[in-house]
Amino acid sequence: MAELGKKYCVYCLAEVSSLRFRCTECTDIELCPDCFSAGAEIGPHRRWHGYQLVDGGRFTLWGAEAEGGWSSREEQLLLDAIEQFGFGNWEDMAAHVGASRTPQEVMEHYVSMYIHGNLGKACIPDTIPNRVTDHTCPSGGPLSPSLTTPLPPLDISVAEQQQLGYMPLRDDYEIEYDQDAETLISGLSVNYDDDDVEIELKRAHVDMYVRKLKERQRRKNIARDYNLVPAFLGKDKKDKEKAPKRKITKEEKELRLKLRPLYQFMSCKEFEDFFENMHKERVLRAKIRELQRYRRNGITKMEESAEYEAARHKREKRKENKNIANSKRGKEDGKDGEFAAIENLPGFELLSDREKVLCSSLNLSPARYVTVKTIIIKDHLQKRQGIPSKSRLPSYLDKVLKKRILNFLTESGWISRDAS
Repeated sequence: MAELGKKYCVYCLAEVSSLRFRCTECTDIELCPDCFSAGAEIGPHRRWHGYQLVDGGRFTLWGAEAEGGWSSREEQLLLDAIEQFGFGNWEDMAAHVGASRTPQEVMEHYVSMYIHGNLGKACIPDTIPNRVTDHTCPSGGPLSPSLTTPLPPLDISVAEQQQLGYMPLRDDYEIEYDQDAETLISGLSVNYDDDDVEIELKRAHVDMYVRKLKERQRRKNIARDYNLVPAFLGKDKKDKEKAPKRKITKEEKELRLKLRPLYQFMSCKEFEDFFENMHKERVLRAKIRELQRYRRNGITKMEESAEYEAARHKREKRKENKNIANSKRGKEDGKDGEFAAIENLPGFELLSDREKVLCSSLNLSPARYVTVKTIIIKDHLQKRQGIPSKSRLPSYLDKVLKKRILNFLTESGWISRDAS
């Protein structure tokens, strides 16, 4: 026989005097927490019936190790208070829970157990769905402050500000990029009787204006990033003198000019790193070609390369000295060196100095030149005497050679200009 005053679970017969769940639809059905959580059914009782919590208010929801020893009755009063007074009104919530709890204890218990505890982690998701989008965030939205937030003012003198038309407090210029951009929205107004087409048209105007603002700000950022204003004022030269860098060759300057369109897609630091990496690549490629040349010449160790380079330098020096000696010898020989290709051919001694230069430039042998010269002068004399003649020039004489020889003979006075 059950002891008087004690309650037992109707399913597992465990004592449930401190806490039990009573069915509101069945008579004398009381379950322990374990059977209730397992969904126990007995007789006409079903798991989906309504329940009523029956307890003495003495047990704790978070276990004996929880700080403060809050009872279930106090937990229920705390949840009622947070719903009634709202989060943050800790004094009113403490008065509702009871005089035994201070506002500081109420706040610490609720934050530690219901927000940062296991219950809060299970109920509060990391990303809250259906949250209103903040269009003022600095992510480039339509109303993003990043579009209009001014950069720090330029460090220039008052005279330079007047020269540029620069207003430092607004970080603006008297003449901005696309100066008339504001006319797109200056006359816009929203009326209650606007139809869908008019609303979309006004939205298109606002979108066009925002794009112009973005382009204006992008150009300012590029000018600020690449120090274009100090370069215009001539201050960058002083900075370069203070911080000397690697000397840039002529080829690298030309390459930098070719890569200038990339400035609008890369920051100054990114472009400098990119250009420096290209220089390192060229140096590495040259080093690889040098090592490959060593390998082709049978050199497999770096110690042998020094001896090879010394021998190669001596060979080049001897070759250079030989070329210098040959050039000096040619100058001593005079003009004979210029006619080395034709001086040993027959008829060379019959030519004047000017004719030697002509034959050498036309790559024409002296004998052939003398033949062509004789035919041209003979035809010219026959025409002057009124004797008809048909010129039969050699087949190796093309129009260009004929014209050059005729001009030479005319300038030398062998034939008249009318005949040429």
